[in-house]
Amino acid sequence: MCRSIKQLRNAEIPATEEEIRAAALQFVRKVSGYRKPSKVNEAAFERAVDEIADVTQKLLSGLGMGQKTLN
Repeated sequence: MCRSIKQLRNAEIPATEEEIRAAALQFVRKVSGYRKPSKVNEAAFERAVDEIADVTQKLLSGLGMGQKTLN
């Protein structure tokens, strides 16, 4: 589905916060069909990106990859 999202799990070089957020943004863009949402949809779009980035961080941490926690 989202072929442009790069694999973030790497034992030697943990994903950065920026890489995790970029992957979340790509996912939300693909699912929503919006490259940039309208003002009406902007809050929901950004909330989804934040939540997916957070869940991704938790996943990577749970896999034992030594990820830093997002703020």
